[in-house]
Amino acid sequence: MFDIFKNRLEITGKLTTITALRISAGRSTEPIGSDLPVIKDALGRPLIPGSSFKGAMRSRVESFLRGIVGNNRKLVANPANEDEWSITSKEISDFKETIKNFKPGEKEEQLHKYIVENTDLASHLFGSPWLASKFQVRDLTIVPDTWFGQYQERDGVAIDRDTETAADGKLYDFQVVPAGTQFEFQAVVENAEEWELGLLMIGLHQFETEQVPLGGGRSRGLGVVKLDINEMLWFDYPEDQPELLLDYLKKLVMGDKSAYEDARDFKDHWVQKLIEHIQTKVPKKNNTEAKR
Repeated sequence: MFDIFKNRLEITGKLTTITALRISAGRSTEPIGSDLPVIKDALGRPLIPGSSFKGAMRSRVESFLRGIVGNNRKLVANPANEDEWSITSKEISDFKETIKNFKPGEKEEQLHKYIVENTDLASHLFGSPWLASKFQVRDLTIVPDTWFGQYQERDGVAIDRDTETAADGKLYDFQVVPAGTQFEFQAVVENAEEWELGLLMIGLHQFETEQVPLGGGRSRGLGVVKLDINEMLWFDYPEDQPELLLDYLKKLVMGDKSAYEDARDFKDHWVQKLIEHIQTKVPKKNNTEAKR
């Protein structure tokens, strides 16, 4: 799938904390300091792992897909439970057994085809144990002018359900990144199908409209963020025109962005392709079933 370069989408922007943010680094073992510090880079500045952003987006997209197609694991899998993956280890092993007598080249081709045809919708974009991710998010680093070198410390406590008071020995404190802090956002998608890009547009829109919280303490109101996209640069390579790819690579080395198109012009088209793709996967209900 990734042997031939087909297309590339580059996305840059800023992620702003609307409320305080806590992405914990785990319980601290230091004698002095916060019980639950946030993740920091080598210079002690706050950091949002790209995996945290990507995981939150995947979870939200999968919730939408389940609302459309139901709990069909072949269309929407559960990454946390292997029995609910779109392809389990046993199914892979069984299929390999059926093609064990195929010629080497044909064997790999058939296995690849089987994986692609049986992989759930979200995993085509976000990846699975059997399929590489097409969506890559860099760790989100701080915008220096928006952070002044300090964290906020907040208190937490476990409540005794019988007395409805603080449980003995259950008082703790935790760090948060202040509201108004900005992080650099950079993501890349390569070799994506149009419907997969439609899925990505829906996921990004959820962050643009403050619908997906990040980190812990969300029931406390923490983690509300807003994504502002500055650029969405798109390059689609027609395989029968290698001179266009050569021109793209030349301009890329020179820092010239003129080979790219503005991906915002394609957002509606990609979302429509997603709708059409889902419609081919979900059997239509007859009028009697629809009325029920």
